[in-house]
Amino acid sequence: MSELSQMWGMFALLAVLSCLFVVMPFLRKEKLVSVDHDANAERIDIFHQRLEELQVELDNQRLDRNDFEESVIEMKRRLLNELSPERTLDTKGNNLVLAATGVAFTIVVSSVFYYFTGSHQQIANWHKAFEKLPEYGERAVLQTGEPLTANELQAFALGLRTKLANSGDDAVAWMLLGRVAMSLNDYEMAMQAFDKALVMQPNNHNVLVNYSQALLIEGTETSINRAAQMLSRVLRQDPQNIDAISLLALIAYERQDWLEAKSAFEVLLSTMTQNDPRYNLIKQRIADIEQKLESENATEEVQQSGPQLAVSVTISEAIAAQIPNNATLFVFAKAANGPRMPLAVKKLTVFNLPLQVNLNDSMAMMPDLKLSNFKEVVITARISVDDSVMLQDGELEGSSDIVELKEGTQQVNVTISRVITSTGS
Repeated sequence: MSELSQMWGMFALLAVLSCLFVVMPFLRKEKLVSVDHDANAERIDIFHQRLEELQVELDNQRLDRNDFEESVIEMKRRLLNELSPERTLDTKGNNLVLAATGVAFTIVVSSVFYYFTGSHQQIANWHKAFEKLPEYGERAVLQTGEPLTANELQAFALGLRTKLANSGDDAVAWMLLGRVAMSLNDYEMAMQAFDKALVMQPNNHNVLVNYSQALLIEGTETSINRAAQMLSRVLRQDPQNIDAISLLALIAYERQDWLEAKSAFEVLLSTMTQNDPRYNLIKQRIADIEQKLESENATEEVQQSGPQLAVSVTISEAIAAQIPNNATLFVFAKAANGPRMPLAVKKLTVFNLPLQVNLNDSMAMMPDLKLSNFKEVVITARISVDDSVMLQDGELEGSSDIVELKEGTQQVNVTISRVITSTGS
């Protein structure tokens, strides 16, 4: 591994530099001093002559004892200062010993410090993870051998990151890293990995389904809407994708979109045998949804009066691929001849076309503007690029013919078939 070789090369270079820093002061050459031995001999003679003169003065009592001793001491000090250049020591041998000792001390202290505080074990694990990457891949993807433990999953993620750093972007490696991160409950890293994979393969169904699962676990309104859009993209291209259907069923159930949830769970049930441990659970879930639908229908029959519109919304194949991400579906009724304000509106942030929605007086935006107050309406279905009902370029739309309202439930078909190219078109 090139990074590992570079790292150890840097360690070796730093070790050499630190040793040189310790050794250099001891390898400096001593400054050579040129000594004049004749001058030193002359200074010694002068010292002895002056000492004899002082002795004579002491003997003749022209100098007392204290002054004599002080003068002798002063003369000796001056002579030592004048002869000091001769006091040179040859310390070359000692310097070599000290340098070797310093180098050994530096190596020992550095080794002990690195052993207790360094990351040598992590580096070894990193190297091992990269070497065992194929084995981990087979066990994780092909389900061969024992399942990966938590430590092995950590090593697998480390090996994948190393592979991506060495070999560049690889959609499969990014997807595997995302799945491993999910197993480690690191959903932020998982979504970052899935983002990388989608840049290279935007229509990869496995990436879209796994990404949707991570978004659902995050649980925010925005992430759930985004997951639903991803799953809708998968089902438009692969209507029998069981993983996408099961996740979309869970989204619809949480949103209390009982019709959508019932349809998705029924598709799942049809793919299972009665021996499947999930079969009874899903069958019970469908029965619960049917009870909720019966209860809602009974409530609506009591509370609602006036016309009921069962609107079946489809989309033209020519523009089906142009549904934007994070889109919102609006289905609304307007008076054929009357105010521009909608009489009934249904808003869906999670949808999968084709679908059916119901419009009635309970969905009126204003008490005086509702379906029962008008005789003729036009039904419009619009896929918005944002959360606003205002027209914008790039939105998709379709409208029905004029519908004459009657008592009871009426079936209306609306096909989304045009792209808005300018406001008001």
